[in-house]
Amino acid sequence: MEEDECGVAARLFALLRCVDHLGEAKASRVFSSNEKECIFMSEPNVNAIKNPTRPATNVRTITSLAMLAAIAYVVMLLSKMLPQVQHFLQMDLKDTIICIGGFLFGPLSAAVISIVVAVVEMFSVSDTGPIGCIMNVLATCAFCCTAAFVYKKFHTRKGAVIGLALGTVCLTVVMLLWNYLITPIYMGMDRAVVAAMLPTVFLPFNLVKGGLNMALILLIYKPVVTALRKARLVPQSHAPVQSRGGLNAGFLLFSLALLATFVTLALVLMDIL
Repeated sequence: MEEDECGVAARLFALLRCVDHLGEAKASRVFSSNEKECIFMSEPNVNAIKNPTRPATNVRTITSLAMLAAIAYVVMLLSKMLPQVQHFLQMDLKDTIICIGGFLFGPLSAAVISIVVAVVEMFSVSDTGPIGCIMNVLATCAFCCTAAFVYKKFHTRKGAVIGLALGTVCLTVVMLLWNYLITPIYMGMDRAVVAAMLPTVFLPFNLVKGGLNMALILLIYKPVVTALRKARLVPQSHAPVQSRGGLNAGFLLFSLALLATFVTLALVLMDIL
């Protein structure tokens, strides 16, 4: 009997040991599984590390914009050597350079260049103060940003001509409005006198100014972009669109005729002719 009890006890003890071993094995498997899961979850996302999507700063673009801003400032200084219209309106040709920057890098870049040049001009050579700076930026952005926006949508010679023509119209409309509002305050003139000057002075001045910059852009845009591309400051995607026949003699004659027309009109406005 004792042997049977001992046998039963031994078998029960053995059974308990088996259960205990099974429990340990199960726990071991569970721990091992959880450990692997933890190890898997703690592994870094290699793809996320290898493929950061932060855009790198384009040093060449910044260099090109800075260079165009410097050239625009120099052109502005040279433009001040021209006689004024009605002793207070300056025929400024810096919009030619700023608009080329807009054609290359977009309308926002044109706005940035215009603001930089206007602010530097205000603190260096201008005596018109903040009001003159604001008017300067408005005029340049109205012309350059409009032309650059249209050219960005229609990247052809026709798109450039249409964009520049619309830019000239936009410049004229914006400046007629702002001259009517600001000139009486800025110049201390009676508003009725300013209103009488809108169709006789401000309208032709802004049309000629826009047309002169338009003709210059059509003539020098391709050589400027070619030079920048050779200096590796402009990527190939910004190269000027070529026509099938290469250099279009008709387009060149059109640009020269346009330039000659607006130069003549500018000389008339400045009382030189």
